[in-house]
Amino acid sequence: MKRYLQLAAEFENLITNGTLVPGVRLPSVRRASSSYRVSPSTIFQAYYTLERRGLIVARPRSGYFVASRSTPTKSLTLLSKRSIEEADGDSLIIRFMKAQRRCAHPGLGSSEPSALLFPFSRISRSLTAATRRMASCRNALSAGEAEADLRRQIALRYIVTGVTVPIDEVVVTSGALDALILCLQVLTRPGDTIAIERPAFLAVQDTVRRLRLKAVEIPVDPHLGLDLGVLEDALQQHPVRACWFMTTLQQPTGATLSDERKEALVRLLAKHDVPLIEDDVFRELHFGLTPAYPAKRFDSKGLVLHCGSFSKSLAPGLRLGWVAAGRYAARIEHASWLTTAPASVPAQCAIADYLEHGEYDRLLRKLRRELSSLQTRMVAAVVRYFPKGTLLVRPPGGFFLWVQLPEGVEALQLFEMAEAHEIAIAPGPIFSCGREFRRHIRLNYGRPWTSDVEKEIHTLGMLARRAMAEQRTARHARRERGK
Repeated sequence: MKRYLQLAAEFENLITNGTLVPGVRLPSVRRASSSYRVSPSTIFQAYYTLERRGLIVARPRSGYFVASRSTPTKSLTLLSKRSIEEADGDSLIIRFMKAQRRCAHPGLGSSEPSALLFPFSRISRSLTAATRRMASCRNALSAGEAEADLRRQIALRYIVTGVTVPIDEVVVTSGALDALILCLQVLTRPGDTIAIERPAFLAVQDTVRRLRLKAVEIPVDPHLGLDLGVLEDALQQHPVRACWFMTTLQQPTGATLSDERKEALVRLLAKHDVPLIEDDVFRELHFGLTPAYPAKRFDSKGLVLHCGSFSKSLAPGLRLGWVAAGRYAARIEHASWLTTAPASVPAQCAIADYLEHGEYDRLLRKLRRELSSLQTRMVAAVVRYFPKGTLLVRPPGGFFLWVQLPEGVEALQLFEMAEAHEIAIAPGPIFSCGREFRRHIRLNYGRPWTSDVEKEIHTLGMLARRAMAEQRTARHARRERGK
């Protein structure tokens, strides 16, 4: 066993047996390096391992601390379409979207990785080949033929995850969101209740509202992922028709359920005969040496509808997704014929060609290395520039950081201050129906690191410090008035 893993195991034992209790500060890297007679990089690797396991957290300018193991509240709130509209009124999300379009520096708030990270020249060659193939046919290549090629390649990709998916189970869509909405339309009717995550990405709330559904929110811990205890309570208390969860690199927290917890999730839902719509668009961006398996790997009853996309890992903008729909495949396919336009035929041909000949796995390895390096730089910049008391968890992949601001800094206040400086960020309240996470922001590190990116983080840190100072001044003024 490598030395850093041995050290991580020693610290883990001290944490689990109660020697190191939540909130205790671990030895500094320099001190631990001297005590254990290893290099600082070995200590960093050990601490990063513990951080990924959710056992410790990094606090900027303070060091590493044992993570809190407090259990989230088990209270459940059923959110109707009306309550979601009242909490939102669309105004906050619209303000965020407008900031994305208006600001000169929208990258930190973006929901997409930079196109500069992807091999568009190679994809272009595949698109050119697809176009020539279509032109050479007496009749234009049909959507059915193009889709069959792509479905075959997708089914082959599942083998890497330890899942056998028949080609007939795969339904190709114009992006993952189309697949997710299609699944909900088939599984639910207006007025039905579904379980969603809290926090969850923006489209979840909008979809619940547009399909006139009710929702019960299940909390997601940035370290451990979805709270299965709260989910079990929800299944007992409400007539949940379906669940919509991200089990790997959940957005916006970056949390990933362990294989054991994914299996437990599938087992729990099978007990209640409730289907899982597994939103799995980020799984290919997991940094680990071993693949992150989808929950579908543990599904023996066809209850998991696994939705994926190439927009995060291969070709942003081409809008190609799919669902491996289990026992619901025929219903999903029929609904897609009636309610959605077929995905672009050239795009399907190009992606199928690239998957067959373009060395997709080599691209993924390169992309993961780049994103891991970019994450390290973003974390270092946040630690360097943000005020003391800022908390973050390094997710094991993807391109988002979920940052908790210190007391005295409101996410919406920072959002407005940043917008005035032409910088767009994603404030925490947009990720929950009840507008919670008022001290959280989501930052996108999925673009090449430049001095401009560094300046944006520096500016955000400066603004956060200014907000803290204003809050202290206001508190002091209130105390003076109260005398």
